[in-house]
Amino acid sequence: MDQSLNKVIFRKSLLAWYQDNARDLPWRNTRDPYAIWVSEIMLQQTRVETVIPYYKRWMDRFPTLIDLARADEDQVLSIWEGLGYYRRVSNFHRAVKEVVEKYQAQVPQNLELLIQLPGIGRYTAGAISSIAFDLPAPILDGNLRRVFSRYFNLNMPLGTAGSEKILWGIAAELVPEQNSGDFNQALMELGALICLPRNPLCQQCPIESDCSANQNGTQNSLPVRNKTGPLPHIQVAAAVCQVDDRVLIAKRPLGGLLGGMWEFPGGKQSGTETIQETLQREIREELSAEVEVGKLLGVYHHAYTHYKLTLSAFHCRLLVPNLVLNYHTEYSWVPLSNLEHFPMGKIDRLISHDLRSDPT
Repeated sequence: MDQSLNKVIFRKSLLAWYQDNARDLPWRNTRDPYAIWVSEIMLQQTRVETVIPYYKRWMDRFPTLIDLARADEDQVLSIWEGLGYYRRVSNFHRAVKEVVEKYQAQVPQNLELLIQLPGIGRYTAGAISSIAFDLPAPILDGNLRRVFSRYFNLNMPLGTAGSEKILWGIAAELVPEQNSGDFNQALMELGALICLPRNPLCQQCPIESDCSANQNGTQNSLPVRNKTGPLPHIQVAAAVCQVDDRVLIAKRPLGGLLGGMWEFPGGKQSGTETIQETLQREIREELSAEVEVGKLLGVYHHAYTHYKLTLSAFHCRLLVPNLVLNYHTEYSWVPLSNLEHFPMGKIDRLISHDLRSDPT
C-alpha cells in the first residue's frame, strides 16, 4: 500500500468515526471565527467540561469582537476568573482590539496574519484557519502529539526541537485540502476520547489496524516524556489590611503571573526570614509602607504548572496613611460586600470569602 493511499484511508476512517462520535459542543455549532477563537483560547490546558459554562457566559456577555474590544480590563478578567492562565485572556483582549482597529473587525483569513496577533501561536492560528475558514492548516496540540507518537511509534521525547519538527511535519502531511476543520477536530477528538494518556481504548480506535504502537504493544509507553524533578514549593505571605468595613487590595501589573488581577498585597519568602518578616518587607517594597502583623486569617495551598505555593494571610494594620505604588498599577479600599466585583486569582478569592465570613 503506497503512502498516498495510506493518507486517504487514514482520513476517511477518522472522519467517518468523527461523524458518528463527535461530542455536541457549543463551539462546533458555528463557523464564526471569533466564537471558534474564544473556544480555542479557553481550551488551552483546560478540560472541555470546565470550559463549556465559561464559554456560554462569555458569548452571552461578549457576543462579538466589537463587544469584547469595548469592554474594560476588569470586565474581561471577571468573566474569565477561575480559568487560570490569565495572560491568555489579556493577550486575547489585545488581539481582538487589534482586529477591530486594523482589520475592520474581521478575523483575517490568513495564517501568517493570525500568527502576528498577540497570544496567537502556530496551533491557534491553524485551528481558526481550518475550523472557521476550511483552510488546509495543520495543528499540533497535546492530543495530536500523543496520537502521532503512537500511530508512527515515535520513540523520542516530546518537547524537543527534533520531535516538534517531525510532529509538525506529520500534521502538515496529513491535513487534507478540503474538510480540514473537521479532520483537525477529529484528530483532537480521537486523542480526547480514545487515544487516552493512560490505557488507550485501542479496540474502539478507527485507525487501530495501521497503528504502529498497537502492532508493537508500545501504546502504554508512548509518547516518551522527559523526566522532571519534584515541583519547587514556595512560601508566600499576604496582608489583609482592614479599616472599618473596607479592605485594601491592589492590582497586579499586566504581563506577569495573574496580570491585571486584584490581590491582597504581599510576596514570596526569602532566605531565613520568618513569614511575618516576609510580609513586612514585601509591603515596604511594594507600597512604601510599614505594617503591624496581627493574627493569622488562613493558610492556602495551590499548585501551578511549574511550582507549588503555600500562602499565609494575616490581618495587618498599616502604620502610615499614604501608599506608593512601586509594583502594582492601582490600589483601592473596597467594602467587603464589593470584593466580588474585583477579578482575583483563586487564592485571593478564597481569602476574600473567608474575610467576609469572619471579618475580624
